[in-house]
Amino acid sequence: MTSRGQTFAPLFLATAAFAWAGNHVVARFIAGEVPPGMLNVLRWVVVALVLGAFSWRTIAADLPVMRRHFWTLLFLGTVGGGIFGTLQYVSLRYTSVVNMGVLNSTAPAFIVAASVLIFRDKVRPIQIAGVFVSLAGVIAMVSQLSLERLATFSLNAGDILIVLNMMLFAIYSACLRLRPGIQLTSFLFSMALAGAFSNIPFVLVEWEAGFLFEATAKSLGAVAYASLISSIVAYICWSRGVEAIGPSRASVFLHLIPFANAGFGAVLLGEQLRLDHFVGLALVLTGVWMTSQTGTAVSKQVKRGLPAPPPSRAPARAPARASQRSMR
Repeated sequence: MTSRGQTFAPLFLATAAFAWAGNHVVARFIAGEVPPGMLNVLRWVVVALVLGAFSWRTIAADLPVMRRHFWTLLFLGTVGGGIFGTLQYVSLRYTSVVNMGVLNSTAPAFIVAASVLIFRDKVRPIQIAGVFVSLAGVIAMVSQLSLERLATFSLNAGDILIVLNMMLFAIYSACLRLRPGIQLTSFLFSMALAGAFSNIPFVLVEWEAGFLFEATAKSLGAVAYASLISSIVAYICWSRGVEAIGPSRASVFLHLIPFANAGFGAVLLGEQLRLDHFVGLALVLTGVWMTSQTGTAVSKQVKRGLPAPPPSRAPARAPARASQRSMR
């Protein structure tokens, strides 16, 4: 990568982070009005159509490999693109954009835990401690620093759902090492197809409940943003940034998301910042720093997997590939 590319790398990475934060704002703005399952289906259909139109030669060349690894790609697309995306939209019906930003920052700690439980990766004591520090931050935020609230377990349903969704995404991120060696556009295309088809059960439930998608300016705008900005534009910017400065340095820009969420939520949605938000975020980021300390395969995996939002980002090279796939 040229020095020019390195100069613009922070701009690319910041653009991706703000695009993902903006997706949370959009989801909160249309919460309760647009069915989340159908929104996620349409999002991935648009992504598949755009990539199919502009990258069909690359996808066709990778098709034999994609067929051999069908079940792996289906699993990654279903978990990281399908279920994760829909549950994220559902959770924002019950909680704030600020809370979403803070709780999304727990991903690196959960990725460490998933890597240990699934692949028996070894971790250092400081990384284990970091997991618990991040969890303390989650507890501080969802309990709003109230022991009584924590004791009665009267937590916000959306906050709990976000934490569970982060655990699900950690499983997806830890399993990214199973991704076959195909081009980035081909991988994103497979993610889009799996993400769309895996959301059909959600759509059927919504239809049965009478929660139907209506083509309004608000709903179509949400689909356009989620597919074109949060998925395609953000993924391209993130890929260029990672290629220029490497996944480890690029992962730091993920921490712009909770701060962007706080700003967007306060300015655009009138959400209020509370003391527990600052305490929780401080603990979460401390835990993230602890779990990302170098020296083990897990720490390197966490740094590669950190950037998660839209499931898809990595140049053809293995290190960059994994780094592109984490957060949201």
